[in-house]
Amino acid sequence: MNTAATGTRVWVADDDQAVREAIGFMLDSHEMPYRLFESAQALLEVVGPADRGCLLLDVCMPGMDGLALQDRLREAGIRMPVVFISGHGDIGMAVRAVQAGALDFLEKPFDAELLLDKLDNALEIDRVEQVGVAAVSDVEARLAKLTPREREVMEGILEGKLNKVIAAGLDISVRTVEIHRSNLLDKLEARNGSDLVRMVLSSYSYRDWLL
Repeated sequence: MNTAATGTRVWVADDDQAVREAIGFMLDSHEMPYRLFESAQALLEVVGPADRGCLLLDVCMPGMDGLALQDRLREAGIRMPVVFISGHGDIGMAVRAVQAGALDFLEKPFDAELLLDKLDNALEIDRVEQVGVAAVSDVEARLAKLTPREREVMEGILEGKLNKVIAAGLDISVRTVEIHRSNLLDKLEARNGSDLVRMVLSSYSYRDWLL
């Protein structure tokens, strides 16, 4: 049974031991890393924002149910895609879970191949999301290298101002603006002004700059 604590994997919470064992056997057969938990609370005590993969959760569990767990995970900053499995009487809860942001749900007894397809899709969504997060973090690191004056010039560029307008607003020469512009393009590793705008507006710091 694959129970390593770190890395990308399927995080499974289901109070039914037989179901957990069946899921574990299925994931082992497809060499898909995973961890199994007998309750929502047990999973919540282990998984954290740095963990990657996807979550396979039973909707109806004693104590904390799947919907409550979904909310707690979101509050803890855990954004992995969620797939729910549910009994026939839990379909309404599963639908509400999807409306609250879950990726999908399957009714028990579920088809193994269909479940694997959904988990593969969830893992790919998480991978793509992490690529995007890494790219944004890289932009943030580059922005941190800018001097206060370079940041002011950059903000003028984001607003579509000409160099002479930026210069007048900052009470500096146009040549000085050009030097700062060249420096910040180098620091941000942007090819040109358009590339700079696209890159910076993708960052956390400037995502809402023009709204």
